[in-house]
Amino acid sequence: MFRVACSRVSRAGLPQQSRPSRLWASTIAHENAGVWDVSPVVQVVRRKMERRAELQSQISDTISPAQHKQIMKQLTQTDRLSTAWEDWLKTRECLRETETLLEDTDPTMRSLAEEERERLSTVLDGYLDKTFPPLLVPPSTTSHLSAMMELKAGVGGSESALFLAEIMRMYTRLANSMRWKASIIASNETDNGGIKDAILEIQGEKAYDMLRWESGVHRVQRVPATEANGRVHTSTVAVVVLPLVEERGSSGSDEDLFSMDDIRIEVMRSRGAGGQHVNKTESAVRLTHVPTGITVSMQDERSQHQNKRRAFQVLTARLLDRKLSQEVVQRRDARRNLVASADRSEKIRTYNYAQDRVTDHRVGFSLKNLDAVLEGDALQEIIDVLSRKHQEDLLAEAMES
Repeated sequence: MFRVACSRVSRAGLPQQSRPSRLWASTIAHENAGVWDVSPVVQVVRRKMERRAELQSQISDTISPAQHKQIMKQLTQTDRLSTAWEDWLKTRECLRETETLLEDTDPTMRSLAEEERERLSTVLDGYLDKTFPPLLVPPSTTSHLSAMMELKAGVGGSESALFLAEIMRMYTRLANSMRWKASIIASNETDNGGIKDAILEIQGEKAYDMLRWESGVHRVQRVPATEANGRVHTSTVAVVVLPLVEERGSSGSDEDLFSMDDIRIEVMRSRGAGGQHVNKTESAVRLTHVPTGITVSMQDERSQHQNKRRAFQVLTARLLDRKLSQEVVQRRDARRNLVASADRSEKIRTYNYAQDRVTDHRVGFSLKNLDAVLEGDALQEIIDVLSRKHQEDLLAEAMES
């Protein structure tokens, strides 16, 4: 196959040692480049590479070890971007060389050059659409966290409780498909098989980053089994996804999140359905974080010690979620975002049984085959759409900075 005699492009984005860009001069030399050079993405990458060149110029024998360490740390953060940028420049140069052959007197050569131009153009577009964007977005600081999901039945009474049980199974199935561990920490069941409220723990790498999009009000529209006239009822379930930190003992002490002096601990007798243990001992625990007023009650475990440990786990998750939310607001100047700053009272998704359709209102994305979503399989597709939207938002911020 026809190929212009120019440097082969390596795999974009592979890590390499920090070093001056061999092709930096070509960036300056081609101010009148093609349409790709005026792309906002390319302009952002160019600014970052200019900053990288400045940092490299600061490396000398006169700087202190601490300064050298700091510079090398910053350079390492852009190593993969630098590799991709050099490969992009090589590809662009190949395209320029190819375009010089479009005026060749040989028709065959012109035809081959046209094919090669199309191929290289596609490669360059791929850098703008797929390679550069994730390298411009800061890495997630919560990718190592597991997730805790709080689910509460809302409008719709018993039908809402039944729907809560269904979406809790949906999340459990998704967790199994991702090889995460799903555990029910607390569950308040109804007589007809529904669940009024529950706490679900999902342990696994990137569980929080993936499931955080589920926070909000989920609405179901369907004809209940008990509806004699066939009328469609609307019910809701509220979902809150919290970051689950590694457990640090029943004291739950985490000086970054709270002081034990700010925690009020109360014990009481458990309330629930029957059994010799219920109401016999003071095993139930209620924690109150006095500065914020956040309260956690736990009575599902059999001992006070176990309930206390679980309660501190939930309290820590809520306080960490609050901290992350505040950081998002501060970092983005109160800019609305799909993740932590989203209004959790907002309707985010509708499950319409009559139309066999699930619609996520945040991105206007609809998906047929409602059963596939509830089975957990198609839920991944919805989450992927939301994740891409989040990446686009982060990229937009990078381009504005």
